[in-house]
Amino acid sequence: MALSPFDLNLRHLRALSVVLTRGSLSRAAETVGLSQPALTQGLAKLERTLGVALLVRRPDGVTATEAGQALAERADRAFAHLAEAARQAGRSGFARPEQLITATQLRAFLALSDAGSFVAAARATGQSQPGLHAAVRDLEQICAVPVVERQGRGVVLTRAGRRLARGARLARSEIAAGLAEVRPDGGDTNRITVGAMPLSRAVLLPRAVAAMVEAEPGFVVDIVDGAWRELVDPLRDGVLDIMVGALRGAMHADLVERPLLEDRLMVVGRRGHPLSSETSPDMQALASYPWVIGRPGSPLRLLWQAMFADGPPPAAPVECGSVTAIRGILRQSDLLTLLSRDQVALEIEAGVLAPIGLPLSPTTRTIGITTRADWRPTPSQARFLSLIDQAASASFQENE
Repeated sequence: MALSPFDLNLRHLRALSVVLTRGSLSRAAETVGLSQPALTQGLAKLERTLGVALLVRRPDGVTATEAGQALAERADRAFAHLAEAARQAGRSGFARPEQLITATQLRAFLALSDAGSFVAAARATGQSQPGLHAAVRDLEQICAVPVVERQGRGVVLTRAGRRLARGARLARSEIAAGLAEVRPDGGDTNRITVGAMPLSRAVLLPRAVAAMVEAEPGFVVDIVDGAWRELVDPLRDGVLDIMVGALRGAMHADLVERPLLEDRLMVVGRRGHPLSSETSPDMQALASYPWVIGRPGSPLRLLWQAMFADGPPPAAPVECGSVTAIRGILRQSDLLTLLSRDQVALEIEAGVLAPIGLPLSPTTRTIGITTRADWRPTPSQARFLSLIDQAASASFQENE
């Protein structure tokens, strides 16, 4: 059965953690504001929905099964994200607004955030517009702050709304991880969403994905292409689980960077380029041709600038972050660029592009994985990370 994180009743999910803490259904019922029969029925429904036992019921109380403990820990992390988002969004009249927010409200709010209008959100979810309006309005009353404002025919998130949306997505990600960990078959949430920067799409990810498909055929790898600037906010929002590509080396308290390999770069041009027959063209020769360079702030752009730091830089009429576009431009011109050999290996083997001189030993960039500092992978996600490590090791050995 297809099951999404917000298909679950958040009140029952929160109650699971309380039951384990209190060790008793009756004591937990008092804490969560439900009658004991209602709590018992709610948790039984949760178990039936998941197809797994969460509690061991005994005359002297209850204890968690392994699945129950895992789901409770994920639920705690999810509610912590909601609590932090509600705190940042504004001053609510409720002491613990995250305990009042429902899955229906969060599902409607995120659908509206993604779609940009009530009409589009209703079309995407199959919900009625009045139902969506009511859910978002109730969410605003709980948080005591507007989360959306009208703009033309659509809506945009307020500052508070953006913070709440991030917390909701992170909470959804934690619950999804919990579902993947406790359901017998992993369910539809047994997946990882990867933000892929250019080099990772050429070598690392194809190898890791192929190995993962063989090891766990039911695991889903969702790959989102983009540059660092395009991917970092989705990573922070919980839309992406990891980013793979050139590391920035910047200090971000909420992000963790883990190096995989040092990528040695080379100058590349078209086959038959005037410099392609020279074994080691000097900087003056390289500077006499125009270049395609990376976008401002990108590692490739910074390395290109360092190459020509001792003299005037060459003309750079094209700034581009798309390797596909760069390869096409090089084939049609005498422009040069700075890339990893892995990114143009097929074109070099096919005789379409050519290395200009030898690989530049001092010119390297660090390729690695970036995650949220508080991200905790599921066992399947951890396995995929280990396969990326293996792919990086294989790539390093091949390029030695």
